[in-house]
Amino acid sequence: MVITGVAFVSGFCIMTIEMLGARILSPYFGGSLSVWGSIITIFMLALAMGYLIGGRLSTRNPNAITFAFFFIGAGLFSSPVILFADGIMEPIFLAIEDPRYGSLFAAIFLFFIPTAILGMISPYSIRLMVDSHEHSGHMAGLLFFISTLGSAAGTLSTSFYFVLWFEVNQILWGAIGALITAGCAILITHYLKSTQEVKQSRPYEKKQA
Repeated sequence: MVITGVAFVSGFCIMTIEMLGARILSPYFGGSLSVWGSIITIFMLALAMGYLIGGRLSTRNPNAITFAFFFIGAGLFSSPVILFADGIMEPIFLAIEDPRYGSLFAAIFLFFIPTAILGMISPYSIRLMVDSHEHSGHMAGLLFFISTLGSAAGTLSTSFYFVLWFEVNQILWGAIGALITAGCAILITHYLKSTQEVKQSRPYEKKQA
């Protein structure tokens, strides 16, 4: 249940950040179709890289702690978008005259790493939920369904409402807070589950003694 919930959060936050990308880049590179093309391209490439890395990591002792740090890491690596956006974009703007390529390089430095980390979540979460090969297709379909619902919700919420109610940085801090909260929820759930398993094993150990 926790994994499906955080899958929704990850899909929501990916699209929230992506939808704000054009507004973040527009002061330096404008809001043309080429800028949107740069943003979408970098997000797609970053997610593809994240899927590949996350799939490989899922074969090496998958555990809830690593899974939680995907969310926390994505949140932390998203903070430079707020804190250092001008410092990153200004030298790129001065060095590259063509706004198409300027926006492409700016999108790489601002969005690639956190988006790649978010991409690791889907394959890793599937591995955590799959108990047998017979259920792998069902679990994969369920998680992609929930994650895509989160992406749709994030797209509509951001473009229809959040941009009207809040400033861009406030929305980004909200997405970062949601990711870190999701990671903490995974850690707490893992701790409580481990504690419960230890308590359940003690009566059996006493009987054996």
